[in-house]
Amino acid sequence: MVSTTSFLGNRYWVLRHGKSIPNEKGLIVSSMKNGTRPEYGLTSEGVKQAQLAGLLFQKELKENNIPLEKVRICYSSFLRTTHTAEVVASVLNIPFEGAQFKVMEDLRERYFGPSFELEPHDKFAQEICALHEKNPSTRPEGGESVYDIVARLTRALATIEAQFQGCPILIVSHGDPLQILQTIVHAAKQHIGTGYDDLESRIQAIRTPPILSQHRKFALLTGELRSVI
Repeated sequence: MVSTTSFLGNRYWVLRHGKSIPNEKGLIVSSMKNGTRPEYGLTSEGVKQAQLAGLLFQKELKENNIPLEKVRICYSSFLRTTHTAEVVASVLNIPFEGAQFKVMEDLRERYFGPSFELEPHDKFAQEICALHEKNPSTRPEGGESVYDIVARLTRALATIEAQFQGCPILIVSHGDPLQILQTIVHAAKQHIGTGYDDLESRIQAIRTPPILSQHRKFALLTGELRSVI
């Protein structure tokens, strides 16, 4: 039996993609155009991380008596996340092209804008973190703010909730989106009040700078699996 909450009908795990070539090179690859290019997939170490994550997920399913046929895996369309989902599928012996997998554009990497794209990650870390602390609604020039990510992650969750009920859901995505996803789910879980019984209204209620500016405390390592709710 999959445990649920009053505002979510499924149980969720998140998985950050395995170590990628951009990770290894210390580059930001955040646009859809670059993120799907063959030279920006997983490293050999990243493949091993994805395999280990798949084994851990398999173990958690067994410990919770959750049958494999109930599993649904939703993943970003970037190559590094698609490859990670494929590796997990192989470990679980689930057909990757089958009905248990769903590619979702709303789970893609946060776009940091043209001035950061293909630039060293160190440049991003200093400038973007400063923006986050001041105001999560601030956008890098041409890029997405934390609020923008919240909007599309809310759409993604609403879509998943509408399509699946009582399922274990594995979301395979990227560092920033998964940090933000965990932030809004944990805050929404604790938000109780009249008129806040559904997903969208709860997230709207907790969509505030004090909550969203703290999303980095939910950081994940490459290949890290985590139960969310």
